[in-house]
Formats: sequence, structure tokens, C-alpha cells
Amino acid sequence: MKFSWFHLMPYRWLPADFRERYHGVWVDVPNRLYDPERGHELYNEYLDTLEYAGQMGFDGLGVNEHHQNAYGMMPSPNLMAAALARRSTEAMLLVLGNSIALYNPPVRVAEEFAMLDVMSGGRLIAGFPVGTSMDTNYCYGVNPATLRERYREAHDLIIKAWATREPFPWNGKYTKLRYVNLWPRPIQQPHPPIWIPGLGSIETWDFCIDHDYNYSYLSFTGYKRAQRMLDGYWQRRAALGADPNPYSAAFFQQVCLSDTDGACEREWWPHVDYFFNQCLHLYPGM
Repeated sequence: MKFSWFHLMPYRWLPADFRERYHGVWVDVPNRLYDPERGHELYNEYLDTLEYAGQMGFDGLGVNEHHQNAYGMMPSPNLMAAALARRSTEAMLLVLGNSIALYNPPVRVAEEFAMLDVMSGGRLIAGFPVGTSMDTNYCYGVNPATLRERYREAHDLIIKAWATREPFPWNGKYTKLRYVNLWPRPIQQPHPPIWIPGLGSIETWDFCIDHDYNYSYLSFTGYKRAQRMLDGYWQRRAALGADPNPYSAAFFQQVCLSDTDGACEREWWPHVDYFFNQCLHLYPGM
């Protein structure tokens, strides 16, 4: 078993009456609520925390991509990973990840991930989320009917760009390029490990199984539901004849450590309250 420290980098200074006064934390939350000076402090605090996790022996340092929200202030997790590449030496850089259906052309992801792998000496884990509806459909305007198709085409282009040693053309439905010629290319061969985060979609399970990728379950509702969800994933793997490799799945869970259970509850509660009641304040339909 391996352990990663994953950070959403939320904005910590939403007003106490945010739920009562504002529509939601995503898409149309007015950026007048954002204080760039406090944001500067938060970015540095969060990077310090991830660097410390690396020093303490965590196997991976996790970041991810979200847009137009106070829930996770990383429209470009690759910038954070680049900073961590220079300030860490052993831990994997778990970029979980880039929402590849949003990039035009997706070869940009192949280039930046290759850069991160080279900068870090071969420590990148490449995450390819399909993306939340808030990021993909609302913020970036992708038609939900074409999202999965765009995602698969972007994936195929990135993998081919990493693997091919000569320039090639790409004539896809959504991306057309006369030349694809990746400089630099990644250290890890045939490509960096690929993790696919998700909340339980069977279509995502099957994509991971078909390509032998890690399925990363994002648990926001506790370990009991997560246990049922991951049991379903392992059953799906078995039904499709896939290798029961324990490293084929990851489980993300909020954890608090303290001297006693009572201390944990007291110390954790303000953070849990803020996360679930402010950072996950979404309006119906999202």
C-alpha cells in the first residue's frame, strides 16, 4: 500500500453566511469574494504543506484541476506540480489531473506532462479525469453529449504523442493537426502511470479496465460507501477477466489524526463544516 497527500487548495475565507446569500461555490460565485493577498498566502501555505508531506515520506503529492470556483483554486495544477518538482526529490507528482476533453489541442497536455516528468526525473503520475459537469459543461461550454467522445479522442492523441518517435498527422473528429512531434518526451516509458479519478461511473471503470489504468475513487461520503463502491469495481474487474492487481485502484479519503477520538472530532469539525457546507455548496442540476 502507498500513501499520497492530496490537496484541493480551497479558498478558506468565504463569508459565514455564504450558503444563504450565494447561489453556489462553483461557476457563478462572484470573484469579488476572492482576496488575492490572502490567495497568495494560501498558495504558499498549501505548497509548504505538500513539500512537508514529501519530506515526511508520503509516496505521492496530489493536485488537481478545477475552474471558476472557491472549492479548489487550481485552474492549472501543472503550475503547482512544476513548483513541487523542484522542491521535492522522492515523492511522485500525482497530477490528478488535467481534464483532457477541455484542451484544444489536447497535445498541450502531452507536452506539459512530458515536461513535468522530465523536470522531476520521472516522477509524474498523469491523471486524466473526464471532469465535473461544472468544469466541462458550465465553465468551458462542452456539450455533454460529446464529452466522452472528446475525452477518448484526446486520450488517444496524448498516448500516441508520447509513444511515437517521428512526426505524425492527426485527423480526428475534434482535433486536426498536420504535425504532432513531442519535444520533450517523458522519461517514463512507454508513458507515465495513468490514474483516472471518478465518483463511481461504470463507464469510467470500464475505461480503466480496458486500458489497465488505476481507478481513483474520490470519496466525500465516508469509508462505508467507498467500501461498497470499490467492492463493485473489483467485481467488475473480475467479471471482465482483469488482473486483480491491488495497485489498480486508489481511494481518497479525508483523515484527521490526533491524540484521542474526542480531540479528532473537536479539531476536525470546523474544517469538515467549512468543506461540506461551503466548498460543496452547489445548486440543483450540477
